[in-house]
Amino acid sequence: MYDYPDVVEYGTKGVKKQVPLLFDLRQNAGRQWRETVNQSDGIEWGVIDAVGHIVLNRPEQANTLSRALARALVRAINEVIDAQPRVILLSARGKYFSGGGNIDEMVAAGDGFDDLVDEILVVVHPAIMRLATCPIPVVTALNGPVAGGGIGLALCADFVLGGASAKLRGGYAAIGLSPDVGGSYFLARRVGALRAQQWYMSNETIDAERCLATGVIDSLHADDALNAAVNDLVGRLVRAAPGSMAAIKQLCSGLPERSLADHLNLEHELLRARTRSGDGKEGVRAFIEKRAPNFTGA
Repeated sequence: MYDYPDVVEYGTKGVKKQVPLLFDLRQNAGRQWRETVNQSDGIEWGVIDAVGHIVLNRPEQANTLSRALARALVRAINEVIDAQPRVILLSARGKYFSGGGNIDEMVAAGDGFDDLVDEILVVVHPAIMRLATCPIPVVTALNGPVAGGGIGLALCADFVLGGASAKLRGGYAAIGLSPDVGGSYFLARRVGALRAQQWYMSNETIDAERCLATGVIDSLHADDALNAAVNDLVGRLVRAAPGSMAAIKQLCSGLPERSLADHLNLEHELLRARTRSGDGKEGVRAFIEKRAPNFTGA
């Protein structure tokens, strides 16, 4: 049993300049990305101009979550959050976002399959918890099919934008297993507990249109337009006041467990803090002066 924090403390820092924010890093940032990127076992990660990137990059294996990739993913999540970017963007290379667990590794584990599960989830679950609860906006670019453990990674985000090739399939029931990486939690949060249960039990493939209609994804775009849509959203979020983003996330993430009285008290407390902040004062001044605010994280 893990003792996870309800709220992660967040420090902020300003944005020094604005640059195009395409999630396809092969087309963006050029030399700057190549000089700052970390790469390990199918994961790329780094922070450029206040945007933290975590990229699944093992397309020849459908970005499946092997033991080595899971360790690299945990490192990427922790290092990106520690860098305190304005936004975190999850994306993947290839035709798949993630095919879930690595079947070949499962078979090779033999009677030690349960030990393999322990080895992966003991480190992955706390990292997913930290990513989902951090006060930084998290965006997923769902470029293609997602299954198994990839569902939890994709849907732990605050925003999920999908391309027309996106599909969702549980996969667990077909091989006699059960969900992990928070997939059952995050899918139920988006579509309702009973519908999530039915989808996992029936192992039904949910296409992009149905993902949009049921709330699995927040917007649907042609595959060749997904870049632009992600670019636009990330740009808006990176220009927002970090403290405002953190307060909004804290308020909404605690529902419905929090009582109305406690929630109203928390709203009061957080709003008072925002009014005393540099960004809160700057936002009001900018509104009166009819100009765009310059939020620095103060």
